[in-house]
Amino acid sequence: MDKAVLETELRNALGAHGIWKLKLRTALNTGSCDSDPATVARDDCCAFGKWLYGDGFDDQTKDGMPYKVVTRLHAEFHKTAAKVIERVKSGQMEAAHETLNGDFALQSKKLTLAIAKWRGELKGH
Repeated sequence: MDKAVLETELRNALGAHGIWKLKLRTALNTGSCDSDPATVARDDCCAFGKWLYGDGFDDQTKDGMPYKVVTRLHAEFHKTAAKVIERVKSGQMEAAHETLNGDFALQSKKLTLAIAKWRGELKGH
């Protein structure tokens, strides 16, 4: 895969996942969300997930630690985001708040750091 394309997609992923943080905060503040938790839980439905699981990666990249770590953390990010939405939709606002500021914040930070590290490795080579 072209390093410039990879770097651009990783940068875009950081922005898209930042938007998810805002969307979840809005859901918590308003008590509602249009997103389906089952769809949100899937890490292959968002633009980044479609790209990650697409045909653009060679076997060497897929076997590499950055790809494996980002893929795993991206899946965890989605599962945790879905938990927040499930809790908002069921009226469990305190639990939703705790998940957003606890598990979700941790997953988001881990994913952001892993993506940033991968980007840094691309620039270093």
